Amino acid sequence: MKTTDTDYALRSSIENNAGGVVPPLVDLHLHTTASDGQLSPTELIEQVAGTSLRIVAVTDHDSTEGMAEARDATARHPHLTLISGIELGTEDGESDVHLVGHFVDPGAPGLQDYLSHLRDGRIEAAQGTVIRLGELGIHISWERVMEIAGGSVGRPHIARAMAESGYVANAQDAFQRYLGSDGIARVKRPKPTPGDGVRFLHSIGATATLAHPQTVKHLGRILGFLVDEGLDGIEVFAPKYGSSDRERRLEVAKRSALIAVGGSDYHAWGTSEEIIPGDAKDGRPSNGCGRQVTFRSRQMAGRRCKGSPDTRRGAPHPELRLTWRSWEHRFTVSSCWLSVPTCSAPSPPLISPFG
Repeated sequence: MKTTDTDYALRSSIENNAGGVVPPLVDLHLHTTASDGQLSPTELIEQVAGTSLRIVAVTDHDSTEGMAEARDATARHPHLTLISGIELGTEDGESDVHLVGHFVDPGAPGLQDYLSHLRDGRIEAAQGTVIRLGELGIHISWERVMEIAGGSVGRPHIARAMAESGYVANAQDAFQRYLGSDGIARVKRPKPTPGDGVRFLHSIGATATLAHPQTVKHLGRILGFLVDEGLDGIEVFAPKYGSSDRERRLEVAKRSALIAVGGSDYHAWGTSEEIIPGDAKDGRPSNGCGRQVTFRSRQMAGRRCKGSPDTRRGAPHPELRLTWRSWEHRFTVSSCWLSVPTCSAPSPPLISPFG
């Protein structure tokens, strides 16, 4: 499987003071067969466990059904830390806005009912899309689409069914011609607003991050009100970003006091442009750097004052925040999203967000 060049942050490395290399350590946006990924939770964990990654998040669309299996698989790899996550689809007018939640407790009250409602909407939209394709002369079986999905159904599963039947060259071709945001066969599903999505993630004790902002129309306006709602982070290090794009997003993150997040958005679709998580050439810990990344949870003051990460408008309850600890060393924004010290330092413990 081909990967893109090392300009992409998650695939590149930074030189340390000794002239060595720090490989990617963290990937916070991964998908499994619990939504539209092609690898089971076990297969995904087994794959990333053999790379340089030390902290990963499974973030399936509208589903946490793969988390138990992913946790069981992670238990076989003591060097790997798994963060429970989810990706929520929201909509603002003409723009889809995806939010990634981290530190999601699958047993949080109301969560599964909410996700079940979202998945019901996915099914209705997918059925409508299959019907519309039929009207266009593209006849695929709904039963086959559900068989491919195996869980939360979506457009990627329809695209695969179209490719199997020979109507398109591959899934990417299906999206470009029929199923994309403005595709002639796409039937949209009802979605919550981005503000509702942020509030819901906070209500279950999770963080809220704006995913792949390059796909968001009218980003400045949407980001402004999401910051007011208490948005925690924005994806800065993502596959489609070049150096200039990353710098712009990083400046936005700094200006809005947002956490600069990164992840490959990996689905194992096998396309030539897909980023493969981690560095497969280095499956060993790198000078303890994985242990030097600290997650801390802290109470939010709940004051409604824009501008400070601790006082922006948000739900008046404990809110998880991801922070960095420098240990008196300069931190450099690295390929693994989280800041990694450029020289060795004492290793703080990883603190569980759930105690």
